[in-house]
Amino acid sequence: MTPHWYRGLSGDARRAFWSSYAGFGLDAMDVQLYAFVMPALLALWGLSHAEAGLLASVTLACSALGGWAAGALSDRLGRVRVLTATILWLGVSTCLCGLARNFDQLLVARALQGLGFGAEWAAGAVFVAEMVSPGVRGRAVGAVQSAWALGWGLAALISAAALALTPPDLGWRLTFVVGLAPMVVIYLVRVRMRDSETFLTGRKAAGWTAIFAPGQRSITLRASLLAAGMHGGYWSIATWWPSMLHAERGFSATLTSVYFGVIVAGSLLGYLAGAWLGDVVGRRATLAGFALGAAITVLASTALPVSDTALLVLSFPLGVFALGMFSAIGPVLTELFPTEIRGAGLGFCYNIGRGVAGFAPALIGLRIDKTSLAHAIGLYATIAYVLVLAATALIPETRGKDLAAIAPKPALD
Repeated sequence: MTPHWYRGLSGDARRAFWSSYAGFGLDAMDVQLYAFVMPALLALWGLSHAEAGLLASVTLACSALGGWAAGALSDRLGRVRVLTATILWLGVSTCLCGLARNFDQLLVARALQGLGFGAEWAAGAVFVAEMVSPGVRGRAVGAVQSAWALGWGLAALISAAALALTPPDLGWRLTFVVGLAPMVVIYLVRVRMRDSETFLTGRKAAGWTAIFAPGQRSITLRASLLAAGMHGGYWSIATWWPSMLHAERGFSATLTSVYFGVIVAGSLLGYLAGAWLGDVVGRRATLAGFALGAAITVLASTALPVSDTALLVLSFPLGVFALGMFSAIGPVLTELFPTEIRGAGLGFCYNIGRGVAGFAPALIGLRIDKTSLAHAIGLYATIAYVLVLAATALIPETRGKDLAAIAPKPALD
């Protein structure tokens, strides 16, 4: 059954929704592939855990620059023009990962991939938000965010199949090249699209430094803290969970994919629930509830001596809470900034948060010598979710705001 909010969308809004949904799903798939091939690379290349963590962190750090630049450019050039370029960048850079012959080459390819990874969501979230009405904005942007679950699931399936059906040295490479063809299709769709009336009739774009103007600086910093906490928790789990299942539980690649499949199933429910709750009970209540649930679930999964069966059961609510909160952040960041700096504001906050959070996988890799991988994941993820709770208390409620009416903050605000 088609949701009521979707039936009210115009043709242009529906095209914006589906092109962004497909693009973000492939965005998620491409960047998540690394976590699933990491065990193979640890064995084939003899990487240390610190090197493996650095390969994850460099992508997240560069995504901060990519998202910031794409957001600022989308304020000047338009959302569609930026999205058209980012999808090709992401496809080519991901293929380069599969062609890397050593650690240094893969590090550079992962950095390039990070630039495109950050850019896709920064422009896409604003594009969809500006195309729909305020009353359904949370559900529309949150539903697009749920494409992450699809991409995550595809990454698990593709990597498991490639590593099971081909030699490991070939299998991990194949996982990085399969997404180029559908990205070309998305590119061909986007070149025929146009920007929203909100953008086309809005005020002239300001310089990206306007997000640090005296009246706007506080909002920018608080929103960045929120994003850093959300990403820190997620990437602590997403980067190291497959390796933890393999090294400390003795799971095969296939069984690891089963457990991840349960997390992905939970995340899909979490995305949809978070999108609905954001419109119904508000952005702040949704963020706080999911952050608290994520902290409790990840601690239960990593700090308690749970059985394999119990861990499987806990995987579902872990996916619900750890990923569901992301349905609210897109609308929140969109609603905190006026049109002329909306792309720059969302791009900076969301991706600088992800860049700062990129230290978490590297820190976990460094801490493995002192504690178990599970305990290290639990420690850094819980700290991150406490940051989410703190940031949620500091940001204003933004549900139902008219984007065209949001004005720059006065200097004394």
